[in-house]
Amino acid sequence: MYEYSTNSTVANVLLILYYQLISLEMKLAQTLSVNVGREEDALASQLFQSLVSCGTLRTAVWNKQAISGGLYKLQAPEKPNVNVTREFHDVMGDIICPSQVMGISHLRDPRLNKGLAFTLEERQVLGIHGLQPARYKSQEEQLELCRLSISRYQEDLNKYLYLVELQDRNEKLFFRLLSENVEQMMPIVYTPTVGLACQKFGLIYRRPRGLFLTINDRGHCYDVIKNWPESDVRCIVVTDGERILGLGDLGACGMGIPVGKLALYTALAGIKPHQCLPITLDVGTNNQNLLEDPLYIGLRQKRVTGQEYDEFIDEFMQAVVTRYGQNTLIQFEDFGNHNAFRFLDKYRKTYCTFNDDIQGTAGVAVAGLMASCRVTDKKKVSENTFCFLGAGEAALGIANLTVSAMLDEGLTTEEACSKIWMMDIDGLLAKGRPEGKLAGHKALYAKDHAVCKSLVDLIKEVKPSVLIGASAAGGAFTPAVLQAMGSFNKRPVIFALSNPTSKAECTAEQAYANTEGRCIFASGSPFGPVTYGGKTFHPGQGNNAYIFPGVALGVIATGIHHIDDEVFLISAQELAKMVSDDDIERGSLYPPLSKIREASIKIAMRITKYAYDKGYATVYPEPEDKKSYIENQLYNYNYECSMPKSWKWPVPPHIQTRPMEPIKIKE
Repeated sequence: MYEYSTNSTVANVLLILYYQLISLEMKLAQTLSVNVGREEDALASQLFQSLVSCGTLRTAVWNKQAISGGLYKLQAPEKPNVNVTREFHDVMGDIICPSQVMGISHLRDPRLNKGLAFTLEERQVLGIHGLQPARYKSQEEQLELCRLSISRYQEDLNKYLYLVELQDRNEKLFFRLLSENVEQMMPIVYTPTVGLACQKFGLIYRRPRGLFLTINDRGHCYDVIKNWPESDVRCIVVTDGERILGLGDLGACGMGIPVGKLALYTALAGIKPHQCLPITLDVGTNNQNLLEDPLYIGLRQKRVTGQEYDEFIDEFMQAVVTRYGQNTLIQFEDFGNHNAFRFLDKYRKTYCTFNDDIQGTAGVAVAGLMASCRVTDKKKVSENTFCFLGAGEAALGIANLTVSAMLDEGLTTEEACSKIWMMDIDGLLAKGRPEGKLAGHKALYAKDHAVCKSLVDLIKEVKPSVLIGASAAGGAFTPAVLQAMGSFNKRPVIFALSNPTSKAECTAEQAYANTEGRCIFASGSPFGPVTYGGKTFHPGQGNNAYIFPGVALGVIATGIHHIDDEVFLISAQELAKMVSDDDIERGSLYPPLSKIREASIKIAMRITKYAYDKGYATVYPEPEDKKSYIENQLYNYNYECSMPKSWKWPVPPHIQTRPMEPIKIKE
């Protein structure tokens, strides 16, 4: 059968010509010899292809049955099919046009699927009655089944795969499960399990999710981005896979990070899924093990660097704003240390962008420092002395935002920087040291000090009140280091922020045991409760998820074009306010993970106020009730009625009409 387009006069004329050709060819077949027909057949074929290319014929089937020995016929339909419907995968956004969605799409499209929650009336009206068992299950019953199913898996990677399959099948159920069970599900969809998923990505890859742009697409980035079916993209998480968590260069297998990050955008901040786009920039990998791995899914070549790489990133950034607009949020994720700060400094004034490894990590760490002042004898952040192990993008980001917090408390930049001591793989950041460059942001924290490569010796000399690890060096906070911190601090603050768990500088148990249970501990990966000296501690996880979803929600809601560090400082302040006395008594510097969605809304409200006060917002008029305004932006993960809405009209008043009379046409 053919499907005809009937909305064009030209198409209708061509359709008439097509039927005339069929009639002419039938007569030729009856009058000419059996050897005639090839030229006519070629002519018919050319016209047929013209009709297809111009859109008059959408699909066609050749009838290969020979007539009079040589002519092939186009089998004409009994009647044109003018009911044009869209396939389920053509449904875009969150506004569904009922006349363009087939009933079966409600079972096939994860955005429309409700499983067994379709009512009898919905099944009958949508034409899917009989395609499901008779049983009706509410979303609550389905959630309970999901919890039971996931608990049956012993390995976290299998739990991860179950959740991926659920997202591919039933979007609303997936996000409700994640949003209402954050403490149980977040370690699976994100760190630490997502790190293992990235390492095994070639093995577990099932179906496309996100967009892959390769260095071979240079000059055509916009063309590739156009292939993404959604037109209302508001936020993008992009990685080049060079520094995935603390696991190093994973190349194209790093796609698990943007996918997991954006799942948290929706679950924890209510950003609509169709507005999120995960992207991996595949420029190769220097991981020889991956290059030799037959399951590797990316370009099998060494990383492209230098000018060619920079021009590719420039083209990508321009292609995004050309396709989706200037205020599209572009979050950089897990780029190499040598590129992360460089790109942040390069693009922050010309694009709506931030780097979560630098700024998101800094926001959550500074929030913990602010909350710790309620426990220690320090009343302000500026009263502390800080020692960092690690001087990469995360550590420098925390240091920079800590300086901003101290400036806000009245210190000068020089005074604030003097309170921060940093060590990297080459030792203390000391001016004139023979090893290790002190370029860029590192130079701000370089000290006039002798070369020092021992963390213990530095701690004993400087006597910091806060020890922060962001080095991805597992076990670097040895018992000697921890004991030194406890020797001159009544309540030492110890942050072991590296991910995943295997890269953490120390465990919670080690921190409490080596400080006689007196330390205030936070980590980047989750640790379970620790009992020491008859007291049970529930250490807080300094997870970036406390910060970046709320920041993204606030930026999108107000249309901010550029994101400055002040946004992350006020986000940290808002998060610190949410830490209750009960949280601190439990040993946590952060609210429970179950309150992240609440934290995201409060952060977004604070950013909204800031944006309008500073004149950065581009959405007008300014909402009077900012909380209601933010809440109206949120994704609804509860099932809704699948049937088109109907309503009644009032009974019209009776009006007597005049009789119809013939109308004479004047000559």
